[in-house]
Amino acid sequence: MSQATQQLGADPTALREQLFDFWTRKELETLRAVAFKGFSDFQTPLEDLLCVLEGCPGRQKGKATTMGHSILMEFERWRRTHPKVTLQAVPEVSKLGLQRRALSLLTDAQPSFMDPLIDIYQLGNLDRSILRLHIIKLQAVNCYREAALLSMKLELQNEMDMEEMCVPLILQDKLPMAESFVRGHPRLEERMVTLLDSWCHPVFSIAQLRRQFPRLSLSKHQTDQIQPKMLSKQVFRLMEKFNIDPGLCPNSVYKRKSDSMRFLMYKRFVEKGMSEENWCDHVQSTVADDPELQIQLVELMVKYGGMVNAAQWSLHYGLPKDRLPFGVWDTQESLPPSLRKVSKGCNAESWDPSQAHRDRFYQLPITRDHVHFLETLEGLQRCRDTVLQPGCIVGVDMEWRAGFGAVSPQQRVALIQLAVPGQVFLLDLCAHGFSQHNITVTFIRSLFSATTVLKLGYGMAGDLKCLLATWAQFSEEPLKMEGVLDLLNVHQQMQRSTSSRGSGGPRGVLVGEGPAEKGLSLMVQQVLGKPLDKMEQLSNWERRPLRTSQLRYAAVDAYCLLDVYSVLSRDPACFGLPQDLCSISSLQTEKSKEEKKRKEEKKKQARRRGARQESDPAPTQTLGPEKSPQPGEESQSPLPPRMAPQQLRVVCDNMLQGLGRYLRCLGVDVVLLENTDDHRVAAQLAQEDGRVILTCGQPYQTLKSQVGEGRCIALDCSEKARDQAVRVLKHFNVQPTQSDIFSRCQTWRT
Repeated sequence: MSQATQQLGADPTALREQLFDFWTRKELETLRAVAFKGFSDFQTPLEDLLCVLEGCPGRQKGKATTMGHSILMEFERWRRTHPKVTLQAVPEVSKLGLQRRALSLLTDAQPSFMDPLIDIYQLGNLDRSILRLHIIKLQAVNCYREAALLSMKLELQNEMDMEEMCVPLILQDKLPMAESFVRGHPRLEERMVTLLDSWCHPVFSIAQLRRQFPRLSLSKHQTDQIQPKMLSKQVFRLMEKFNIDPGLCPNSVYKRKSDSMRFLMYKRFVEKGMSEENWCDHVQSTVADDPELQIQLVELMVKYGGMVNAAQWSLHYGLPKDRLPFGVWDTQESLPPSLRKVSKGCNAESWDPSQAHRDRFYQLPITRDHVHFLETLEGLQRCRDTVLQPGCIVGVDMEWRAGFGAVSPQQRVALIQLAVPGQVFLLDLCAHGFSQHNITVTFIRSLFSATTVLKLGYGMAGDLKCLLATWAQFSEEPLKMEGVLDLLNVHQQMQRSTSSRGSGGPRGVLVGEGPAEKGLSLMVQQVLGKPLDKMEQLSNWERRPLRTSQLRYAAVDAYCLLDVYSVLSRDPACFGLPQDLCSISSLQTEKSKEEKKRKEEKKKQARRRGARQESDPAPTQTLGPEKSPQPGEESQSPLPPRMAPQQLRVVCDNMLQGLGRYLRCLGVDVVLLENTDDHRVAAQLAQEDGRVILTCGQPYQTLKSQVGEGRCIALDCSEKARDQAVRVLKHFNVQPTQSDIFSRCQTWRT
């Protein structure tokens, strides 16, 4: 390089202009070489570097990094070969000025400057008041992310106002960053969680936050996240993560219990899927001694259970007259003494079910004396000698108490069912001396690790999670899983093959009275002809003694696995399955590994783009969870043939009435369910009229299993009806013309 160029490099302003020219021409290698040489020509490298950086452009659209970031990275590399270039070598009179200048560069325009400048100029040694003032300035210009990051890197969390720092982050969909800000600081953790809980109070309004942060611009999506349903989930997650006392979050606890009450009402009086005794037990556990929940229970009973039931519960809790719904007090007064107590359905039970029950549900093919309830080590030894025989096939199931309104999501196993041909063993894990004994733990470990014993289960991930909560030993020394076949994987393979096999696949499932079958019950119905009776599924499995119906249910849930496996093994091809059923599990494992690799690769790609995207001032757009199949989803498969709106026949469930009206306006043949219709009505209409079901949320899985592949489409409920309609039209390649608009009668159910 010529002498003139060397002199040019000694001037930081001239060097910056020269580097900018290389940057605009994308000659990055030349830029690095010239920068490296220029740093060596600086008389005062730390001061001259700031001169260069202060004139660098900020973020530019379409560029992953900034020019300043490239220069800084090259300076870091250069400094490693010049270890004497440190802040300690700068005169004291100049040191503070350099640190202040470096601090002023930490803004949203240069998000990548933070780490290197903190290191080079030792910003952590600056006076704390100077650092706090700069962070407050960042907040004043809406650089909340940068303010939080700088606070964390300089360990200033306890010196900053938690609300001023975290509330804007939470409102801008950056709750993870707010979590990072408070993590490791118990006082801040507690304050943030209790703050979120206060937002769950019925009188809270987001207008309060708008007044507190008037400069903060929020999108509709961001404001929609500030609602009790979403917030209470986050509060419970953070309560567990930070080990926060639930008593400090009364609003979220009340909301969870209130939601549980509504679910219990639906389960008992609408779906009729819970016995009266189970329901009473869960209701009383949820309500406890909270007077507001007691009042809500009576109000819900008026709606679901009738005035007499409401009056009985109001008497049970001794509620004051002025808090009762209209008519309840008068009903109380008219009740005879025999009806003034809540009925709990505690009638004597027979082991043998009624004929109606036999006609409707799968039955246990063994007698009561072959079902063994074990709570002693002697009984366990008999079980061990039976189930650990080489070549044995064991149906495995577990029961635990449903956590309605429970604060902690961890649930411990109360009962383990082990079924072998001809008998069932029920292991009572509520017998503490028995369940925690080393012999019991060793037996469970031996059972699941035995390669010569085939263990059958259905959806065993949940069972294993509860096992880990029951026995801490399995966390310290992981439980080996060998010789396990999860029939959920087999069932999924059956479902995938149903559409391609037509009538030759599993038995069709008719939509009849009662809740639609799902999970194991659906598989039993498809393979064995009758579903399971799930009335006791949500029992209190921790109460002793267990009722006869609970014992029968527990035995049936394990034994049916043996019968299902036996039928599938005799003729797997009939169900669209390979000859070796155990190979399905390994195939699923390989697919899961491949899917995990794909997800990890996507995360890496997102992180590579994240530097510029995460710091964008524009609000993040969330399309919601992807479901399969998802209308409008990018796919490599070609579009279906073009279709006229009149050719598309759909049925919209009652959660998508806005979408249904929109599609009818465009000429699509739409049937809309009424608010009072059950979701299974959609399946009936789809089967009878050859329609496609449009739904969202939980009903998707149930409905999909009843109409076959591609005949049930899940949409994102958070989207507007117009956006949902665009997805549907794109998915089916429907292209309306002007003449199609308002061509169809707008009556809902024609």
